[in-house]
Amino acid sequence: MEDLLIFLKNVTDYLNYVIFGIPLYKLALALLVVFLSLFLRKFFILVVVRFVERLAKKSSTELDDLLINITSKPLSFLIIIVGLFVAFLILGMEHTIIAKLIKSLIIIVISWTLYNLVVGLSIYIYRFTEKFGEEIAKELGSFLIKLFKIFAIGIGVLAILQEWGINISAVIASLGLGGLAFALAAKDTAANLFGGLTVLVDKTMKVGDWIKIGDVEGIVEDIGLRSSKIRSFEKSLIIIPNQILANQSLENFSRRNVRRIKMIIGVTYSTTREQMVKILNEIRDMLKTHPRIAKDQLLMVYFTDFGDSSLNIFVYCFTNTAKWEEYLAIREDVNLKIMEIIEKNGASFAFPSTSIYVEKLPDFWDKKEA
Repeated sequence: MEDLLIFLKNVTDYLNYVIFGIPLYKLALALLVVFLSLFLRKFFILVVVRFVERLAKKSSTELDDLLINITSKPLSFLIIIVGLFVAFLILGMEHTIIAKLIKSLIIIVISWTLYNLVVGLSIYIYRFTEKFGEEIAKELGSFLIKLFKIFAIGIGVLAILQEWGINISAVIASLGLGGLAFALAAKDTAANLFGGLTVLVDKTMKVGDWIKIGDVEGIVEDIGLRSSKIRSFEKSLIIIPNQILANQSLENFSRRNVRRIKMIIGVTYSTTREQMVKILNEIRDMLKTHPRIAKDQLLMVYFTDFGDSSLNIFVYCFTNTAKWEEYLAIREDVNLKIMEIIEKNGASFAFPSTSIYVEKLPDFWDKKEA
């Protein structure tokens, strides 16, 4: 019994040993609380959240699933914050900085929840933007989601700065000329922001469109808050500020539903009048009956010029598609049919040539022949 009392006394003395002004038993208890909070967080994720998710799947509403997705991770992090708060209380560390740190972590949890709320409501935001037109629903929805995410993060950052005693409005006001410089620097950002809104509202383009603006031509990959991304046909990524998109003329090739075929066909000068008339009529009939040539668009086939080395036939029509690959296939078919018509009528295609006519040979040539 005496040995047990001595052992307990030694353990008590050891636990009362002071490190950095804190008894060892308090440090051990604080660590125990922290590890317990980590365990509770894991238990919350693996047991509580999974159990609630199974219950939510049995319900017909999407609201409970949305609520779980929004709050599960922030709440699990909140358990750790509570554990840290209790640990600091055990250690007797009730310093102002500790209080501000705990409050800042709570603000992060709130901001995180707001961010998750925006992500969770994304599908409803897209449904809302569909009211403005399906062609811009995706771009406008993405724009609003990014804006709300920035707002959620910005509110958290401002609240944390305010918690640490930083008066944001006073700092901006005290900058004086610096604030003016900041405003001027933000002018382009504001112009790009409103430029992006203008592009979306005017429906000038959407993701996947083939556009050309200035010297830039390619496929729209993204319409962002500040800039938009264009993938060129050389596969390089081009980033254009939105104010340029809003202020310059933009050619949107994807908005057309037809594509033009325009060509000059040259046949040789040996082609007779009868052959030419027959060729013209057969090309016109072929285009008028072709299933992929637009019947509601302008169609012209005319013998237009006496060229330097050919009789020129002008062909002008439109395909009933604007897709590049389909257009090439239609144009190839039209070209082959024109070749067939010209060959069938005994004519041939002309190629650039030059004929030289000599009226009189020089005298030395006659002597040479003699």
